[in-house]
Amino acid sequence: MMFMVPALVLPSPLTGQVARRDLASAAWIEPGPAAPPTALTMPAGLGSPAPHQSAIRWYHGLAFLGALVALSPLDEPARDEVQKHRSSGSDDFAATIRHLGQPEVYATVALGTLATGLVTGNSRIARAGGRITAGLVLGGAVVSGLKLAVSRQRPLGAQEQYVFHPFTKADAAWPSGHTMTAFALATSVSDEVHSTPVTIGLYTLATAVGWSRMNDNKHWLTDVVAGAAIGITSAKLMNGHWRVFGVSAPHFLLEPSGGAGMAWRVEF
Repeated sequence: MMFMVPALVLPSPLTGQVARRDLASAAWIEPGPAAPPTALTMPAGLGSPAPHQSAIRWYHGLAFLGALVALSPLDEPARDEVQKHRSSGSDDFAATIRHLGQPEVYATVALGTLATGLVTGNSRIARAGGRITAGLVLGGAVVSGLKLAVSRQRPLGAQEQYVFHPFTKADAAWPSGHTMTAFALATSVSDEVHSTPVTIGLYTLATAVGWSRMNDNKHWLTDVVAGAAIGITSAKLMNGHWRVFGVSAPHFLLEPSGGAGMAWRVEF
């Protein structure tokens, strides 16, 4: 069973009135190439659509939560092991690599790609930037909600890993926001570029960001693993490679009257 969920309709800039929502006559903008790069020389695969869509079911999510629970007894041993080998050199490296999970890097890449496409009139690059940005925004919303709901204490201030104060701390430990951002960015960019060396490099850097959060004693091992999973899933959903719990990536609508809208496809 499948249906469309209209989410947003914008007014026509010419008439100032809301354009009539007629999904049957609306023009769908699917992810995919619209024009070859002009002002910038980009990899051949940039902005190309997902070749197929993998379905992530509810039981996959349940299995992952089970895996996190099974992994949680390693939180303290992993924290102790990393801290035992902590040094001024590891601190310096962590201070550098964690910037990949901070706005000065991810916002520059995502919004810079989007702005480049808009300024040059290259819709292919603009769509790629839009997908990268959307994956980061979705992942950030999920992480923020979970941090507040779970409010897990960070290892720096906890003697053991099972310390929770639900709905009390917006800047809590689980899941790791830096790690989520690094993996969302790595996944989004690698899926746009379609280069094996680039993919290996990006995921290596994202893993290093996760390690840096443990080196700084800011996150447990399961915080980092959960952050990585959320980042990858958010990026894959928004760029159309995955369908998560029956929800596909959003589709954007344009109508002859100048209105615009957005809808999601939901399958049961």
